[in-house]
This record gives sequence, C-alpha cells and structure tokens, in this order.
Amino acid sequence: MVAKVFIDGEAGTTGLEIREKLAGRRDINLVSIPAQKRKDNDAKRALLTNVDVAILCLPDDAAKQAAEVIDGLGDGAPKVLDASTAHRVAPGWTYGFPELSKEQPQAISSAKRVANPGCYATGAIALLRPLIEAGLIPVDHRLTINAVSGYSGGGRKMIEEFESDRSPVFEVYGLGLEHKHIPEIVVHSRLIARPIFIPSVGNFRQGMIVCIPLFVDTLPGRPTGAAFRDALLAHYDGADDIHVVEPTLSGRLSALTFNKTNEMELSVYENEIRGETVLVARLDNLGKGASGAAVQNLELMLGL
Repeated sequence: MVAKVFIDGEAGTTGLEIREKLAGRRDINLVSIPAQKRKDNDAKRALLTNVDVAILCLPDDAAKQAAEVIDGLGDGAPKVLDASTAHRVAPGWTYGFPELSKEQPQAISSAKRVANPGCYATGAIALLRPLIEAGLIPVDHRLTINAVSGYSGGGRKMIEEFESDRSPVFEVYGLGLEHKHIPEIVVHSRLIARPIFIPSVGNFRQGMIVCIPLFVDTLPGRPTGAAFRDALLAHYDGADDIHVVEPTLSGRLSALTFNKTNEMELSVYENEIRGETVLVARLDNLGKGASGAAVQNLELMLGL
C-alpha cells in the first residue's frame, strides 16, 4: 500500500526539506494542492479527506486553524503531524520524540495527532530527560541552557538577512527570555523549574550545538561525568539516531558535523578539580531538529 501524504506549507524551509527527504520513495505518494487553490478551504478539505497524513509546516496560528479544519472532518480526517510550535504541549497531542521513552514509538504510531519537537528543545530534552529520570538532576534544579544554530532555523526573514550579508557573523537573540521552546523543554524534560535559555545564531546555514553547564556540588551526590554518561547510554541503548560518545581530546566541537543527517551526538565534558560539567548535544537543526524528525515520526505514524 502506498500512503498519501500532504505537506501544508511545502514551500517553506521545513516543508522543502521534508519533500526532499521523501522524494523517490515508493511507499509514499506526496499530494499537492495547486498554488491558486491554497487558500480555498473547500479544495483543501476535499484533499484532506483523501490523504493518510497531513504534515503542517505553517506558522503557529495557521497550524491551529488547519488542525481545527481537520478535526471537523470527523471519521474522514487524516492523521496530523504538526511541525510548528502550536501543539507541542497541547492536550490531546503526542510529542514526536521517539527516543523520549521506551513507550514513545508506540504512542506515536497509534496517535492521530503528533507534534514535531523544536530543534533546540530536541537537544536539551535529549540531555535532560534521562538524567532527571535517573535522579542525577532534580526536577527543581535551576538550569541554564546555551545553544547556537545555523540561520536556517530562524525562518525566511533571518535566512534572507544572512544570505544577503545584512546580518553579523554571530548573534545572540531571545534576550527577552521567553523563547518559544522553553515550555516544551520544561514539560518533556519533566522539570518543574523554568530554565534560562539563551539561543544564538551563526553565519552558517544549518547545524546546532546545545550546551547545559552544571556545578556538580549543587547536585545531590555530586555525580561524576561517568555517571551522567552511563545514564545517557542506558536510556539510548538501541537507539538508531542518538549516540552517546566520549569527549573529544581537543575539547573542540563543530556545529556542522551532522548536517544532512538525522543523527544526534551527546557527550559530557567535566573538570573534576573544579567540580564543573557541561552536557553537550550536536545535531542538524533541519535534520533531527526538524525535517529528519518529521520523517522519522511519519514512518511511525504510517507503520513504514
């Protein structure tokens, strides 16, 4: 059986990446709506009743409206995979991070509505959830999260600014401390204390590093770097796309290493004498952080 999939917002960055990753597959038929009918609600409803999954690559408000339209189709509604921020902590939506727990792949497979994770949140949650579940980091611990991404994660306006040389080589943003990924980091890491999250963007198209620094003397039992690594290794045992590795001898990391892949690398750096540890995640913000994760979720939702 060939599954029919409609990407609503296929001309955007994430939509284009998903199309590219699905191109040539014989088990998926990508269905499109003519450009002149994209705002024709009747035409879109007719199309939606004839597909298996609708992927929403839209701004938040448009994604909410699209989800409401799909809900109104009743038994004829397709499954929905939302790549926006709109439903990542919403009731009735399954969080599309298959490695979140042993039960999560089945939860995604059986869900009618799945919310694709945010790119920064993917790195932060991948590090925090296993360590919180292992009791190494308390749920009320005050954390800071620092991250850098390629400019493709900032949307069309940011992409145009960087590619026309109107932006700096490096830029910190989100200093209002209300970044849209914070709620999903809190909920899906199982934190009860809100972290400070400082994102930044570099003058490279894609790639991402997420860092979480820790003073181990503020943690119960002063856990070692080995304890953190062991907990991560146990959680991701058997995972195809997430790898826990030893620190590099140079102490240097490139954000671009996993570009064009769905892989994510986790590592733990420590200075035992100083009692300092840094948790690090590396991924492609358009891969495991967006379109790669969407394809992974799509395969689960379709049983492929």
